[in-house]
Amino acid sequence: MPNLLNSKFTTGAVTVSATSGSGSANVLYTCPGNYSAIVRFLHVSNGTANNKKIYIQRFDASASAYSFIVNGLSMSANTTHDVVSGSFFTLPAGDKVVCYMESGATMDVTISVEEYYDPARIS
Repeated sequence: MPNLLNSKFTTGAVTVSATSGSGSANVLYTCPGNYSAIVRFLHVSNGTANNKKIYIQRFDASASAYSFIVNGLSMSANTTHDVVSGSFFTLPAGDKVVCYMESGATMDVTISVEEYYDPARIS
């Protein structure tokens, strides 16, 4: 059972360079061992002068499988999009959020998570 009284917030960002998914995608966040995480904010910025697509996946460490959070979101030139804002999703220890983009794009992705110590979780 996670200790809900003690949590810490972590924010990370990546300038996306990968153009293919799963194991080749850029790692945005990995939930550390012995922690559970709540993703509170997930934001994408397209700095390209053209419409481009972004893909964001969750890696489920227990199943060694990827699933899409965002599957080919077409973003207009020089725009932003809040994927998670005011809602949330959870990640157990060892799970990751990864991202990749259509070639020729300039994309940045930012994530903010609340991590809870959870001694039952081992990555």
